[in-house]
Amino acid sequence: MTQQELTSEEYAEQVAVQLRKGFLAYCVLRVCSGTPVYTSDIIRRLSNAELVVVEGTIYPLLSRLQKDGLLAHEWQESEQGPPRKYYRITDFGSQVMVHVTKKISTLNATLKKL
Repeated sequence: MTQQELTSEEYAEQVAVQLRKGFLAYCVLRVCSGTPVYTSDIIRRLSNAELVVVEGTIYPLLSRLQKDGLLAHEWQESEQGPPRKYYRITDFGSQVMVHVTKKISTLNATLKKL
């Protein structure tokens, strides 16, 4: 489908999807910046912040952030079954998060000026 065939709402949705992808990665880094967090806790915290995410979205994102060196995981014993993988931000991830926070502030300031 070309841009001419899309309605304005459909086009806006495509733009929103692209914005959300980068924003979601940033939000996951924020959630993982405290104590190590289990995947369902990440999803719950994002949901509590009104950012709805499903497991099919979060697992590939966690893998990518880990592959890129922004997150690491550790296995912890669970009272409800097998050990669980808990994620934490790496030093590199923390540095990236600081830079992205500044970029978001700049973008926000630009939006306010417009």
